[in-house]
Amino acid sequence: MDINEEQKVVYEQPTTKSRRDEIAQSCCERLKLTMPCVVDTIDNAVDELYAGWPERMFIIGTDGRIAYAGGPGPFGFHVEEVESWLKRHAPERGRSVSAETASITH
Repeated sequence: MDINEEQKVVYEQPTTKSRRDEIAQSCCERLKLTMPCVVDTIDNAVDELYAGWPERMFIIGTDGRIAYAGGPGPFGFHVEEVESWLKRHAPERGRSVSAETASITH
């Protein structure tokens, strides 16, 4: 997308886990994320399971189920929505979220 070019966030598809981690770290820094973020394996196993294309933000409950699913990006990718959801459902830092007590939004 043109905006990606303008913001210089265009990367070649990584071929190693370490390069994927570097790109993810760069994204976290640019977005000033303070929440823990997890990077998929190089074979995209999580993407295949959760259909994370184009880009999506998910919160996974302690039971391994999706507790929150953000809208498809780039226009449905709202970091502030995830932060708000986490504050409502897991106000204590480090507290686990159970899918049974959370609603899924699309």
